[in-house]
Amino acid sequence: MPLYIDHFFSANQDLLWLLTVVIDLSITLLLYRFFGKMGLYTVVILNIMLSNFQGPKLIVIFGMETSLGVILYSGIYFATDLLSEKYGKREGQRAVLLGFAASVIMVIMIYISLLFLPSETKHAKEVHEAISTLFNFAPLFVFGSLFAYLITQSLDVWIFHYIKEKTQGKHLWLRNNGSTITSQALDTLLYSTIVWGPIVGLWKGIELAFSKYIIKIIIALIDTIFIYWARNWKMVDKDWNESL
Repeated sequence: MPLYIDHFFSANQDLLWLLTVVIDLSITLLLYRFFGKMGLYTVVILNIMLSNFQGPKLIVIFGMETSLGVILYSGIYFATDLLSEKYGKREGQRAVLLGFAASVIMVIMIYISLLFLPSETKHAKEVHEAISTLFNFAPLFVFGSLFAYLITQSLDVWIFHYIKEKTQGKHLWLRNNGSTITSQALDTLLYSTIVWGPIVGLWKGIELAFSKYIIKIIIALIDTIFIYWARNWKMVDKDWNESL
């Protein structure tokens, strides 16, 4: 990356954060546009795995300390809400379970890879130690977040359709934000006590949870624009078995 761009974003972290949110939501729309619900499944799986890698990295946004993984993790709620809106409750829940399964498999396979000793080739040991260092944190983040993820994402899908039924399909903004903000509150509470509490202490975990929840609400409000945009697209999902 050119040095002047690096300096610009180093001095404008809030802008970089907003840009990253827009990029993540835009990628979700592009994958949906080109691949239909398969693209949304991909987003859920990709975001849950990457958010667990980014989870231990703490940043300061709008004067609040929070986890970098919040962006991609919140993007999962947008993808499942869009799936629920366009394809129904069953597809939203299926995406949740796919994300859960992918994360469990990822952790198992990476831990198996760490059982192999590095070769004597230059930098092989450093790479092995770097992965080991990351995964000293990742298991707690992965399994703690997976527990919270499975419960709260399922709650998100349920609330989304409950509001949709009660409003007779009207007020997309209400079910999009109502389901996400409610389920994210529970997710943040579980995550702060299960994951951050043992690492940084309970009170620090609560402090991180509060700022994290504020950030999640901001993302939920931003993604409302995107879900209204995508709702009106006339999509024809391909039969990939026939096209191969």
